[in-house]
Amino acid sequence: MVDKRLFSLSGMKKIMILLAGISFLQAFMIVFQARYLALAITGLWNGEGLTAQISRMLFFFLSFAGRHFLTMLREKMLDKFSYEKSRELRKELLDKVFSLGPKLVQKAGTGNVVTMALEGIRQFGDYVTLFLSKMMNMMVIPWIVLAYTFMLDTTSGVTMIVVFPIIILFMIILGYAAQSKADRQYATYKILSNHFVDSLRGLETLKLLGLSKSYSKNVHRVSEDYRKATMGALSIGILSTFALDFFTTLSIAIIAVFLGLRLLNGEMPLLPALTVLILAPEYFLPVREFSNDYHATLDGKNAMEAIFTILAIEVPEDTERLSADKAKWQETSELTISHLNVRHEENSPNALEDIQLHWKGYGKIGIIGMSGSGKSTFIDTFGGFLQPLEGVEIDINGVKVPHFAQRNWQKEIIYIPQKPYLFHDTLANNIRFYTPEATDEAVQQAAEKAGLASFIRELPAGLETIIGESGRMLSGGQAQRVAVARAFLDPERKILLFDEPTAHLDIETEVELKESILPLLDEHLVLFSTHRLHWMHEMDYILVLDHGRIVDAGTHEELLEKNGAYTTLMQQMRGGTTHA
Repeated sequence: MVDKRLFSLSGMKKIMILLAGISFLQAFMIVFQARYLALAITGLWNGEGLTAQISRMLFFFLSFAGRHFLTMLREKMLDKFSYEKSRELRKELLDKVFSLGPKLVQKAGTGNVVTMALEGIRQFGDYVTLFLSKMMNMMVIPWIVLAYTFMLDTTSGVTMIVVFPIIILFMIILGYAAQSKADRQYATYKILSNHFVDSLRGLETLKLLGLSKSYSKNVHRVSEDYRKATMGALSIGILSTFALDFFTTLSIAIIAVFLGLRLLNGEMPLLPALTVLILAPEYFLPVREFSNDYHATLDGKNAMEAIFTILAIEVPEDTERLSADKAKWQETSELTISHLNVRHEENSPNALEDIQLHWKGYGKIGIIGMSGSGKSTFIDTFGGFLQPLEGVEIDINGVKVPHFAQRNWQKEIIYIPQKPYLFHDTLANNIRFYTPEATDEAVQQAAEKAGLASFIRELPAGLETIIGESGRMLSGGQAQRVAVARAFLDPERKILLFDEPTAHLDIETEVELKESILPLLDEHLVLFSTHRLHWMHEMDYILVLDHGRIVDAGTHEELLEKNGAYTTLMQQMRGGTTHA
């Protein structure tokens, strides 16, 4: 029920020692508090004056104040620790996401990753703060209270020992039930977060197609599933709280009854009996607090597990083998790939199978095939987002590297996906994605080359208009032009990766965008993945993929003359040739 990875955090050993020390001191404060309160009450019962109890009440208040001062100190220390760990964990998570690239976000879901980095980290901080303090109190305080109780009354001590395991057993049983409900709640929460982001992205399209009202039923269904899962988790949490409160109250009542009977029979003095009665709730209190806060921190525990699962994903090593001058792509640069095999999952078939490629200098390489043929996988591998299996041979300018996840190689790449991400920022800063230091004049020129001039003139604040999430929404063609403008703005990067950049555009918009893209392709190494055949007329070399294999390769004219897989693909995708 406790994730052991929590104790692997840096500084955990030191914080646990400090918490143990605070709990140890608090336990003695509780004993002193009960002792001097019982002495004062017993003195008054025996007819002593109120003045005679001043010193005892003073010690009681000092113990009471000391106990709560230690609580305040512990909370302050844990808040600082959880804040530091949350900040470190968020940085590690974001570094991992950026290292693994878009495939991780696609697999986990954009909404899930975003909520994990924001809400999930906050829940993790709450989990650390509450869980550590309550766990340490439960491990230390009851046993010191129990030891002092045995010194006062063996019978009461035995009663406490007998009842304690029963309460722990119920806590474990109900804890597993609560964990099951919380797991289901967190799973529906991930679905809801991904669904929410997807709905926002497609809201404009749904409205234009007149499907917004019918889609609202789907939104309601997903929200209702999350509501039911949340209510299920709450019901178990309330039930467990009631059960533990009932058993601890019953246990205290049993101790009180036995103490009362022995007092009536004259078998026990008032002072030890009253002290034990005051200590009995304190004995069970850490267990009750741990149980209550355990249910409150299940979301944090699940968030931590999800975060650590991503952090456990291996990132490529040996990323500095290619120097900056060797990674720089020029007219004389040369690349050789042999025996390239890529697999998405450990037991899945290869997504790319025995890829061979040799290329020198600038040029435009078209990658075409049916859906699922491996086009995007090829682009992602070339960009270093996916790692090849062992046995691959990659030679870049005479340097053998194990993969393309070389830092200097990736600094030479501009990546234009199907749906470029637009940040909540100005249009100018979105264009500055690769070159944040670019001047306003350079941004304006890049925007004009990308065909954004007329669009910018229509904006109320021009290039300073806020776009992206919660800002002005751009159409698919406009978003792609922003991505193209990013490439125009950075002439130093000579490797362009296009992953079906026009897949979601109508043919008219694509033709307009094509006019902006073509001038960009000169004097670059271009890998252009698409299922639109008319782009192949612009390519210097074409790779035809089928189930991860290169089944045909050559220029457009050579492939037509060969009348092989390329010709067959053209016949299968005749709708694309119509627009060529």
